[in-house]
Amino acid sequence: MNTTKFLSVATVIAAVTLVGAHWYQVSYLFFAGYVLLQYVVLATAWNILGGYCGYVNFGSAAFFALGAYATVVMHKFYPLPIPLLIALGGVVSGIVGLGTGYLTLRLRGAFFAIATLALAVVLQTLIVNWDYVGGGRGAYIVRPENIQIAGFAIPYIEYLFAMMLALSVIALTSARTIERSRLGFGFAAIRDDEVAAEASGVETLRLKLIATTVSGALMGMAGAPFPYYIGYIQPASAFGLEYAVNSIAMPMIGGTTSWSGPLVGAILLGSVQQYATVTISSAVNLLIVGLMLVAFVIIAPRGLIGLVQERLRAWRRP
Repeated sequence: MNTTKFLSVATVIAAVTLVGAHWYQVSYLFFAGYVLLQYVVLATAWNILGGYCGYVNFGSAAFFALGAYATVVMHKFYPLPIPLLIALGGVVSGIVGLGTGYLTLRLRGAFFAIATLALAVVLQTLIVNWDYVGGGRGAYIVRPENIQIAGFAIPYIEYLFAMMLALSVIALTSARTIERSRLGFGFAAIRDDEVAAEASGVETLRLKLIATTVSGALMGMAGAPFPYYIGYIQPASAFGLEYAVNSIAMPMIGGTTSWSGPLVGAILLGSVQQYATVTISSAVNLLIVGLMLVAFVIIAPRGLIGLVQERLRAWRRP
């Protein structure tokens, strides 16, 4: 299936999902579904750098927060429609991702991971001391109850859900296209053996810069609608540990070598977390992540997708 067919199929599935959620008319479906789709985008974005290239990024929350605070800045300066805010968040986070990659991608392994974590700390410190966006006390974003589209009044949370659904389709299509392109083969060469790839003529630095830019841009796009979703944003929520942890855990659980791994991991882990939030407390979400990671490291080190592929190969083998 080529990219055009995949995009068409994904768009149809997204449209059916939106119609089905609208038909049920349960507001919580949109609130929970938005979070789930947000993690699909974050996990897919992390996987472009962490899964395809093998560079573990602990700074996912920083790029997510950049997109969110870009929205806060524009809300105070000149409010824009959500699609334009998503594009703006992608541009801001993509530029920061490019700059960060240029400064840190000469580091490898744990050194690179620590550098990305330091980026998140530095950016959070800057936001805390920036009064224009509310500083440490945060900022309120008053959203309308409904939005008028073609003469119809659509609940705003449903509109945000639709925007995140469209963004999920874009992120998954982009990841699948990269995976099956020459760019994806270069990423895989870097992941398997960067020294050998460079010796073979692969422009490793250029490819890694592309990966950090695309990954950062998608994370920023996921964060752009967040202030309108939550209504109030502060550094502690935008730079929350759960974004960094979940964006790593979800691809690990689903599988990091395929575009479908982050999707499967995000749906599985995100659904369990949403159920736990309703029935127990959101405080147990990080515990759930830890337990599931330990379980999957033991049972399926290559994730669910890798486990299924191994079983299929064993079944086909004479």
